[in-house]
Amino acid sequence: MLRRAGQALLRQHVSVAESLAVASQQAQGVVREAVDGSSRGVSTLAVKQRMKSVANIQKITKAMKMVAASKMRSAQASTEGSRGIVQPFLRMLGDLPAAEGARAVFVPITSDKGLCGGINTTVCKYTRATIKAVADGPVASEGGEPNEALLVVMGEKGRSQLQRDQRNSIYATVADTNKVKVTFPEASAIAEELLKTEYDTARILYNRFVSAIAQKPTIATVLSPDELTLTYNRTRQASITTELIEIISGATALAG
Repeated sequence: MLRRAGQALLRQHVSVAESLAVASQQAQGVVREAVDGSSRGVSTLAVKQRMKSVANIQKITKAMKMVAASKMRSAQASTEGSRGIVQPFLRMLGDLPAAEGARAVFVPITSDKGLCGGINTTVCKYTRATIKAVADGPVASEGGEPNEALLVVMGEKGRSQLQRDQRNSIYATVADTNKVKVTFPEASAIAEELLKTEYDTARILYNRFVSAIAQKPTIATVLSPDELTLTYNRTRQASITTELIEIISGATALAG
């Protein structure tokens, strides 16, 4: 009888232990479901916050696009309006790649800010190639002294790119020209800085506007006043010599 009572108590103890184990498992399942539910709630909240951030960024970029388009139209109108004055001047200057001189100044025109595509990179690459072409020109090939290259950089973006390999050649940097409209006094101040270099040739490198998505790198060469006078005298002398040869040849033919 005692044995049977002990077995009954043992069975009751085992059943209680099993019940406790089942209850523990059920409790763990409830806790796990609660944790998973809260995780899903947290992840859903994070997604909603990200969607809201993306929507705000979209609004900001749309406003920036509208402002940029307005500025673009204004700049394009100013450019087209000034072509009647600038184009004859540029045709007069032209591109004189063979112009020689002991001191050559390069004026790359870039922007102060980015987000404008490859405009600044194109001008800087064109500037490096032009400097190399001038350095390897006729004077260097004949064993003469290499040309001294100086840089007067327009724009902070051009300075930051060119100073990587042309740091010692940068003479001056003109910045903040994109914030205000450049007038004659500002342009005169820049010209004075150029004249201080006592250059023989100055090459202005810039992007010529073709369309909103296309610009063509262009160069305009300006001779110093002394060099320009010398070039004029040489051209005038050559013209006079040609006229004299023609007159003498005509007189000889008539006399014969």
